[in-house]
Amino acid sequence: MRDFKGFLSSLVIALALLGAAIVAPAQAQFAGQLATFETGELSIETADGRTHEFRIEIARTPDQRAQGLMFRRHMAPDAGMLFLFERVEERGMWMKNTFIPLDMLFIDETGRIVRIEQRTVPHSLRAILSGGPVAAVLELNAGTASRLAIGPGDRVIYPAFNETKFPGTLQTNRRLETFAASRILSASTSQVLA
Repeated sequence: MRDFKGFLSSLVIALALLGAAIVAPAQAQFAGQLATFETGELSIETADGRTHEFRIEIARTPDQRAQGLMFRRHMAPDAGMLFLFERVEERGMWMKNTFIPLDMLFIDETGRIVRIEQRTVPHSLRAILSGGPVAAVLELNAGTASRLAIGPGDRVIYPAFNETKFPGTLQTNRRLETFAASRILSASTSQVLA
């Protein structure tokens, strides 16, 4: 019995060291180079008419997006991280070196939530795909989306979500087409009158 307890103690210590050996190189990669994040606030308007406020950190640069919420052990209930991208396209996320389970909200250029991946698994290397073109991803504590009845179609209110920032949007294209058509009509009229 004594040998079994000794074996278990050794096994627990070995597993702890193995876990540290796996996480330590990743932390060393960022050691002394951890990104800092600007902070802000955003709101989510749900289909039931409620508005939920969140304090966020903003990941704009490639280094900030690569680090994200890695190595964090906790996050306040009303906190999150907003990943902003330069281009609207399909995105993939993962949970490498992330200790807390998250809800990932994939957001289009107008601020509409197009997909939610709930309760992601810490440390998973599985790709979590947006399922279509998105401009941003909002990470919240796992369970927040279901607790607050946040779903696809709900709207994220934040200054980055407007049609001028993303000139490829349908609304902006329609404005440009209308403008171009008016210029062509104006040019044709000028030529007829000349």
